[in-house]
Amino acid sequence: MERQHNRPRLKPVRQDLRNHATPAERALWQMIKGRQLEGRKFRRQHSVGRYVLDFYCPAEGLAVELDGAVHADPARAEHDAARQRALEAWGMRALRFENHKILQTPDAVLEAIAEAFSPGGARPVHHP
Repeated sequence: MERQHNRPRLKPVRQDLRNHATPAERALWQMIKGRQLEGRKFRRQHSVGRYVLDFYCPAEGLAVELDGAVHADPARAEHDAARQRALEAWGMRALRFENHKILQTPDAVLEAIAEAFSPGGARPVHHP
């Protein structure tokens, strides 16, 4: 079975995305890195299948995606919907936030992420 998480062929893409993070991505990373959010470990620019997730909590099977203006394009919206269906088929959940929400109401975003955590700790996840 082909490796699905952090495929080597996507490493340059992941590195480029990390090196050119948006201000919202940099801000959220500062708030969740190092297990700062309820002790959960997050990875940034983690790939699953052919998709590169902005942030991923492996213990929760939770992706956190940040959307800029490009996501308003109808073609991009269909790509996002296909990505959402693929993640759900793998037993993952995804939360989406607009970039401005991270910058304007960071506490509300952190609260929404924490509310998505499984009660009593991590839940089992099927890793593709």
